[in-house]
Amino acid sequence: MTIKDIGPEPLSFDIERATKENGAYRSVAWSGRYLQVTLMSIPVDGDIGLEAHPETDQFLRIDAGQGRVQMGPAKDDMPFEKDVSDGWCVLVPAGTWHNITNIGPTPMQVYAIYAPAHHKPGKVQATAGAAEADQDDEPAAWSVQSNVVLDKHG
Repeated sequence: MTIKDIGPEPLSFDIERATKENGAYRSVAWSGRYLQVTLMSIPVDGDIGLEAHPETDQFLRIDAGQGRVQMGPAKDDMPFEKDVSDGWCVLVPAGTWHNITNIGPTPMQVYAIYAPAHHKPGKVQATAGAAEADQDDEPAAWSVQSNVVLDKHG
């Protein structure tokens, strides 16, 4: 199943199916003016990547696989730790450092919802390395952004 990000237009799709079928590290499924949905596939022994969003609460749901969530007030102080699997959600308060590591034998399939948008509409990044190196991944000019840094990476 391929989802085409149509920007801030109405859209409906089977998010669980799309998440499970997504093979890319990150695939932007929908970009609104205030909210964005991405699908993620995290390989065995891989992780989402240590980060914090100073002005963004984040919702993540695991639709397949197993992971270990770590969260805390600083990248070297993450006392919250929980193993998660299919059906679990992870709620990340704004400003909280967090990471989810795949601890299972298969790719971990995740979708994330956050506001404001963090990525270019329709952006697909095959691997975490490709995402890190991507110099063309800014939110659309029509999305509503705050005047703060969207992400901090560890």
